[in-house]
Amino acid sequence: MVEFTFSLVNVEILILILVRISCFIFAAPFFGMRNVPSRVKIGLSVFVSLLVYLSVDKTGIGYTGMIGYAVIVLKEGITGLLIGLAANICNSIILFAGNIIDMDIGLSMAMEFNPMANAQVTISGNLYNYFLLLMMIATNMHHYILRATIDSYQVIPINGQVFQWDSLMTSMIRFMTDMFVIAFRIVLPVFACIMILNCILGIMAKVAPQMNMFSVGLQMKVLVGLGVLLLTVTLLPGISDFIFTEMKRMVVSMIKGMY
Repeated sequence: MVEFTFSLVNVEILILILVRISCFIFAAPFFGMRNVPSRVKIGLSVFVSLLVYLSVDKTGIGYTGMIGYAVIVLKEGITGLLIGLAANICNSIILFAGNIIDMDIGLSMAMEFNPMANAQVTISGNLYNYFLLLMMIATNMHHYILRATIDSYQVIPINGQVFQWDSLMTSMIRFMTDMFVIAFRIVLPVFACIMILNCILGIMAKVAPQMNMFSVGLQMKVLVGLGVLLLTVTLLPGISDFIFTEMKRMVVSMIKGMY
């Protein structure tokens, strides 16, 4: 016969764990997709919180009154959101790269709804986003980021956050910088080919001004852009590995800024 006893202190500690885990799942890629039912997210958060509760250190938790407990809840929520935001850099990179690609090849007006981001995104961005999601599942990166959040209790115990704002600001600046740099690296093959095509069309417009290069150029940009995307599809595993490495570094950087 198995007996469980709960007290108000145990429930309060469990709620603190649940706040960090649920905030992470809300902001993290794969787990926080908008098309995932809310019941699944809540159930996963509760299940993971119960498992973490059995192994987390509960001795250093101390507060006085409702205000003290609310401050701890706020700190736990910020911790989970920052870890999830660091892991969400992969979606930001790939969507930004897709927007630039469609601007170059002339498909930026063809928008479609992305249920994962709950926003209108371009066709190439949505396609690359699904490719990256498949690579994340194939390489078990979703296990890594969830395990990193659980392991964060070893270095950042409950109510043990020491927010180093300078380090966090540096991490956020690096987040924005890396997002632009990696996105432009992904876009570079398409950008180079379209730039060469624009130079050729400009020369042809001077050589044969009677030809309507505007109508011809629109069709050729789409054709060349789709051809380059087809040829560079084999580079997606290398791109995903590079993005996942950056995502690991960002998660570690965010956690280091909170202890």
